[in-house]
Amino acid sequence: MGFGKWIGGIVGFMAAGPLGALAGYAIGSMFESKDEDNYTSGEFGGGYSGRTYQNQAYGQRNSFLFSLLVMASYIIKADGKVMHSEMEFVRQFLRVNFGEAAVAEGNQILLNLFEQRKQMDAKNPSAFKNTIFECGMQIRQNMGYEERLQLLSFLAKIAQSDGNVCQAEIEALKEVATSMGLSAQEVESMLNLGGNTLEQAYKVLEIESTATDDEVKAAYRKLALKHHPDRVATLGEDVKKAAEEKFQQINNAKEMIYKARGMK
Repeated sequence: MGFGKWIGGIVGFMAAGPLGALAGYAIGSMFESKDEDNYTSGEFGGGYSGRTYQNQAYGQRNSFLFSLLVMASYIIKADGKVMHSEMEFVRQFLRVNFGEAAVAEGNQILLNLFEQRKQMDAKNPSAFKNTIFECGMQIRQNMGYEERLQLLSFLAKIAQSDGNVCQAEIEALKEVATSMGLSAQEVESMLNLGGNTLEQAYKVLEIESTATDDEVKAAYRKLALKHHPDRVATLGEDVKKAAEEKFQQINNAKEMIYKARGMK
């Protein structure tokens, strides 16, 4: 992912509001030192006016990625420290899903966001937290429900990458989810994907173990509909592939419950 495409993608709904302000800080110095000519040439700059469909797709995809990095910066430091395993997970995620060029740039953006948080919180301990909530509201207004769910899924995986999701990280995930118009129950569902117990399977389907068979079936249909991989296809084949893996884990949870109940 070239730097010019990064900048061009962020122009759009991220050109203003709290995300735009964070982008200005996190990317500004990088922008000045790298591809300013690439951006000002108009190939990806200047909003969506006059762009091709392909360039709009870049904008949607890159806006998703920047939103992910902003929210990841909050989740990673939820427990007050930056774990190497979490940063390495993000770097690997960028490498696999967005290409080698995104690794160094994404890593630097995260470091810049950590520094911005430090400066903001030095003046007001709640400043960055409030900004994150405002960013979530901006994402909610400009990103589809299924795309927000996939973003939350990635954030849950980041929190899980060190093998331990502490209470502070769970609360941070729920705060981010709420700001994006998602629920605490959806956070629990994401955190229990891939589990091997019946209790975890029920949490994945967002239901209690006391649910009737008909309620189990209805819950699965609802979950399968909102998590279908085709609903995030516009974000690229790699994001769709991640959604397919999540979809398979949902099916596995359903099968575990069906087997335990003798359902077909």
